[in-house]
Amino acid sequence: MDGTSLRVRGLGWWWAGTFLAVAAGVVAARAVDPAVFGATWDAASGAPLALAAVTAVYGCAFVLRAWVWARVVPDLGFGVAWAAIHVSLGANHVLPLRLGEVLRVTTAVRRGGVPPGTATSSTLLLRAADVVAVAALGALLGPRLVDDLLGGLAWLPLAAAAAVGAAGFVWLRRTATAGGRVAALAAAGAVAGWVLESVVIWQAARWAGIGLDAPEAVLVTAVTIAAQVFAVAPAGLGTYEAAATGALVALGAGAGPALAAAIAAHALKTAYSLVAGGVALFVPAPGAFGRLRLRPAPERAPVPAGPGPVVLFLPAHDEVDAVAGVVRRIPERVCGRDVVAMVIDDGSTDGTAAAARAAGAEVVSLPVNRGLGAAARRGLSEAVARGAAAVAFCDADGEYAPEELQEVVGPVLRGEADYVVGSRFAGRIERMLPHRRLGNVVLTKILSFVARRRIGDGQSGYRALSRAAAAEAEIVHDYNYAQVLTLDLLGKGFRYREVPISYSFRTTGKTFVKLGRYLRNVVPAVHREINDVSPPPRAPRTTPARAASAPR
Repeated sequence: MDGTSLRVRGLGWWWAGTFLAVAAGVVAARAVDPAVFGATWDAASGAPLALAAVTAVYGCAFVLRAWVWARVVPDLGFGVAWAAIHVSLGANHVLPLRLGEVLRVTTAVRRGGVPPGTATSSTLLLRAADVVAVAALGALLGPRLVDDLLGGLAWLPLAAAAAVGAAGFVWLRRTATAGGRVAALAAAGAVAGWVLESVVIWQAARWAGIGLDAPEAVLVTAVTIAAQVFAVAPAGLGTYEAAATGALVALGAGAGPALAAAIAAHALKTAYSLVAGGVALFVPAPGAFGRLRLRPAPERAPVPAGPGPVVLFLPAHDEVDAVAGVVRRIPERVCGRDVVAMVIDDGSTDGTAAAARAAGAEVVSLPVNRGLGAAARRGLSEAVARGAAAVAFCDADGEYAPEELQEVVGPVLRGEADYVVGSRFAGRIERMLPHRRLGNVVLTKILSFVARRRIGDGQSGYRALSRAAAAEAEIVHDYNYAQVLTLDLLGKGFRYREVPISYSFRTTGKTFVKLGRYLRNVVPAVHREINDVSPPPRAPRTTPARAASAPR
């Protein structure tokens, strides 16, 4: 069965279960006095302190479970354990068949660094302990009630859970350091967790005018949770209400108040699960989606520029009409140092390399078109190999003024910065298409947020680096360098500065930037950069990819 079929079948279960649950709820609600629901709502909304207290106690049940899990698996931090439990709890209120349980394991693995075997075996042990605890509480406090409501099905989950728990314990012993006390701790934590959860139905019953003592509240909770083992709909919608109502009626409550209490309890639990589950997606860091901002790094101490020339390289792909003119405008000396003009020919097929060489530039040719990021990476390595005191680069299409090299590279040579970006928005823009200006502004704002510092021009194609920054710079994808280079160097503590530059719209050639393709390549690369994830191996490209800087 392919992935599409599985998704379709999963959606079918979701809609079928939800429809049946809603239909059953409508039929049941029409059979009782609506005034009962209104009175229950008024009682709950009129007691905010009681509502907050019950929610807090309910939350404590999961704090306890997280603590137990962290003790069972010492390598799993409490914060990640708490997040994993709540992510799965929230997902179980959205997905059918309790499929959110899978996210408990994946969260522990991805965010906690726990081996998959340990995460899975400990989850099986603890969830089995929950089911066994529910069955034991029900058998202890009301065996006849459990048998009347659930019949022979009541003991099926107990037998299955006991088998799963035993298998999980044996597996855990093999995959982690787990002593005999682990099983006892799991059992005690499960019982205590359900006792804490019973406060919800106890308070909901009071709002509905039903008086329950503590053992009865625990019994109703046990029956309700046991029934949810067979639930199909998300959150056990319908199953929870039916089981809780039946248990309350069996204890002497009226059908109307019992249903109102069940709905109130389930609503409170659902609200908590969705809110806490949403928070757990991001807290603690790293969130479920990885880090979304760069980790702060201490700024490096200033280092004077050493001896050597200034290397200015131009990444170029099919820029035969512009590259020679740009090369001829490169100054021979800046700040008292010789300037080496270099062109990184990124697999051009139009004579770009010959035109650049004729204009006086050193040419380094890539055999195939790799992309702007690859060309910039090669240019940095070539400049470092030539002993450059500072490295600068700009586009070969004439949009940037090579005459401004001294302004861009000056802070590096004076030891004021390790990484300098020429800001078009702080300088003079002769012409920029409106939609590209908007794109630049938006992407720069996003980059500033991710980098945790003010950045004025995140996509500029005119930059300079010290020798140390150039040697350590990593560009994690071939398509582009703009955002990932900045994040890489800031994450390594290199000192950042911007200087004003001039900009004019290109009059020859074509830009490679298309918004959809740009975002598809840049966003994953930025995510890899801030999460310290190495990119997949690069395969040789067989189709041309135009080299340029960023949205202009």
